[in-house]
Amino acid sequence: MIEKNFKNKIINGDSLKELKKIPDESFDLVFADPPYNLQLRNNLTRPDRSKVNAVNDKWDQFESFKKYDDFTFAWLNECKRILKKNGAIWVIGSYHNIFRVGTAIQNLGFWILNDVIWNKKNPMPNFRGTRFTNAHETLIWASKSEKSKYTFNYQSLKCLNDDLQMRSNWDLPICNGSERLKKNGKKIHSTQKPEALLHRILLATSNKNDLILDPFLGSGTSAAVSKKLGRNYYGIEKDKNYCKAAEQRLNETKTIKDDYLDTLENNRSKPRIPFGSLVELGIIKPGTTIFDNKKKISAKIMVDGSIKHAQTEGSIHKVAATILGAESCNGWTYWHCEVGSNIVPIDSLRQKFLNKGYL
Repeated sequence: MIEKNFKNKIINGDSLKELKKIPDESFDLVFADPPYNLQLRNNLTRPDRSKVNAVNDKWDQFESFKKYDDFTFAWLNECKRILKKNGAIWVIGSYHNIFRVGTAIQNLGFWILNDVIWNKKNPMPNFRGTRFTNAHETLIWASKSEKSKYTFNYQSLKCLNDDLQMRSNWDLPICNGSERLKKNGKKIHSTQKPEALLHRILLATSNKNDLILDPFLGSGTSAAVSKKLGRNYYGIEKDKNYCKAAEQRLNETKTIKDDYLDTLENNRSKPRIPFGSLVELGIIKPGTTIFDNKKKISAKIMVDGSIKHAQTEGSIHKVAATILGAESCNGWTYWHCEVGSNIVPIDSLRQKFLNKGYL
């Protein structure tokens, strides 16, 4: 019932008031892009004296740091309450606010997993030439508690990054071109985030059908990407114009076909099955010959699950590593066996183990 009430909806209202209406432990993931409290004092101009469309919206203005800190603590406290025990939160900010946000996150008992730097490939220049160009924003990723078994799709992120581990500095362009929502030639939202950024976040730390909360929805980027990736969204936005733009955007957003939403399974999430268990259960018998994929090297399986090749004996991993002269080797994929008329990796026998319901 909880999911039905909060699944794929946008609410036009005050975040703090709306968050208080949500039952405990309702959401899998929170993405929050709160006001940055930029503290801009004067209009920004280019060298040709033309005006820069900077962030000077009322929703980004606070009377004092204390007011901002109180606001930050309040909405983060509600988000922690409504996160499931294994849930996590992402918060994005700039140097104006992210350190204050980080303090509140830790004081509330979240467990910070990473800070991620979004390097903007096409940042706005520093027109006055008085400081370094602000070319990045910082994201904090934190689980609800230190003991939370949070989602991290490591293999998918590695595949996304050409089989290299995904690092915590992300080079992505700012929102521009046809992706930028406009009305009468003007930006609808001054800080619209690029879909590429949310794609990476949701792919990394959520699963298909998860329920994603955005308490400051803005132009609806998180909801649109959630819909595309087969996640369920719930957004809260105070500004009616932003809500209207987000709803129109979602109406035009299509979910990727379910056949294409599968992601790589993490090795850590696979059950650890000793090779000896397959011998004990008769899935593979002592005396069976196993071999490499070219059938040039073979070994015999012993009754205790060890294998013997010439004068070398030990586990499937140790013997394979010795043959290759390597420090380690995954014996599950190195060794093969005959199943009927087919030659298959012994790794496929683990599935038989699972199908028999032993785990």
